[in-house]
Amino acid sequence: MTTTIRLEDDLKARVAAAAERAGQSTHAFILEAIARTVEQVEIDDEFHRVADARWAKVLRTGKTVPWTDAKSYLESRARGGTSRPPTARKLAR
Repeated sequence: MTTTIRLEDDLKARVAAAAERAGQSTHAFILEAIARTVEQVEIDDEFHRVADARWAKVLRTGKTVPWTDAKSYLESRARGGTSRPPTARKLAR
């Protein structure tokens, strides 16, 4: 597939200069930039899908892990510990 894009002269010059600094052709530089952007959008979409599903579960069950429990668990894991994951529970309001 061929796609034509029109770049303003200033952006075209910046892309060419950046591609040269990166040791790439302008074409390869643009393709890589597009691929990275598409990948980031896909990663962001997946992150939001998971976050929305988890939030829906919190709303449905009323259960969540308190920040202090989650923080202690993550700190232990970061130090190489083998702590058990915290248990979700209904929080008092």
